[in-house]
Amino acid sequence: MEEITQIQKVVTIIIDFCVRYSFQIVGALIILGIGTYIAGWLSRIVIRMCEKKGMDVTLTSFLAQVVKLVVLCFVIIMALGKFGISVAPLIAALGAMAFGASFALQGPLSNYGAGLVIIMTRPFVVGNTILIDGVSGVVEEVTLATTILSTEDGEKITIPNKQIVGEVLTNSFENKVVEASIGISYDDDPEKAIVIIQEILSSVSKIPTDPAPQIGIEEYADSSINIGMRYWVPTKEYFEILYAVNLSIYKKFKEEQITIPYPQRDVHVVSKNGQMT
Repeated sequence: MEEITQIQKVVTIIIDFCVRYSFQIVGALIILGIGTYIAGWLSRIVIRMCEKKGMDVTLTSFLAQVVKLVVLCFVIIMALGKFGISVAPLIAALGAMAFGASFALQGPLSNYGAGLVIIMTRPFVVGNTILIDGVSGVVEEVTLATTILSTEDGEKITIPNKQIVGEVLTNSFENKVVEASIGISYDDDPEKAIVIIQEILSSVSKIPTDPAPQIGIEEYADSSINIGMRYWVPTKEYFEILYAVNLSIYKKFKEEQITIPYPQRDVHVVSKNGQMT
């Protein structure tokens, strides 16, 4: 009997609450529904406006999210007001909690601060190739906490934003430079070798002409004249083009009878009687 009595009391409380606050609950749900729709609508408008202005994708997404978050905050405040809840004490409590949590969350918060700096200053954008602390890749996404890169092998590299801000950053935009060299014999004509390499590089459509490839004598080594070359390739096809160019150079040198020497040493053996052989 006591259990039935307790259940009846709970049911009575629930019914009384629904009767007393039914209109407030319905009103709050309506406000939340309409507010959520308006927040999404305004967010889409901001995205379209930014796209028409040709703004960066990362900055566009950030502004749209900020607008949506601000609208949702006002909607939640209005919904709470339907229940007669004062938001001033709530805001004060949240402020105190945020202040205390800031000490425990210095790492994540510093990432958010660094992400905001990256989004506002835009040292790089989606699609750029960056090199930071020995890590290189194409920027796929920039969030408040992290920057996500991708490589030619399909790898995803996630870098905390605090590791980017304040560090030396190299941005080569859509391409990446190939720096290579090949040795030829001192008996061969280096000008002929340079012309051959130029023709091979110009035949590859994916190698941009601006900036133009740079080819010349890099050094006079012990066993060879080293021909250096620098040319740009799309980052996602770096190794594919590099290997194809190297093979083409090897085949063409062999066809034109240009020797690629290997290190040689003259060894002199001195016998016990002092004679050298």
